[in-house]
Amino acid sequence: MNRWLQWYDADYVDGLRTKIAEGPEPKLTELQRATLTVLIERGPIAAGYQSGVWTGPMIGDLIEDRFGARYHNHHLPRLLHQLGFSVQRPRKRLARADLAPASHVAPRDPASGKKKPASAAALLPSGTRRASGSTGRSIELGCGWASSLA
Repeated sequence: MNRWLQWYDADYVDGLRTKIAEGPEPKLTELQRATLTVLIERGPIAAGYQSGVWTGPMIGDLIEDRFGARYHNHHLPRLLHQLGFSVQRPRKRLARADLAPASHVAPRDPASGKKKPASAAALLPSGTRRASGSTGRSIELGCGWASSLA
């Protein structure tokens, strides 16, 4: 028997209507979510951690210790967003990078924010010029259009 006939037999026309999947039950109740929000706002030191900045694994450990629910580190940002927090990720930079601005960087045009080239000739390697199209080889091959470009 077809699946749609089973749905019709179970709920008539309502059984054939498209529904949004409900999904699993939340791991934390509304009261636990409110408690977690307060704990996060107080900070990690008040929760018994050594660091002054929350990390994903620390919040995962806090949830597991206090409420007995486990969240994977990849799903914690979604939970934090639902609680009204934004996840802050540090910028990646080299540990031994020179923080002073480099002196060899081309100056920027303040109006457009783009780098200014010194001249059009500076864009070509070794100061060469573009070919005119009427080179000896193109004439030898019989390209009639090459002479019209000269």
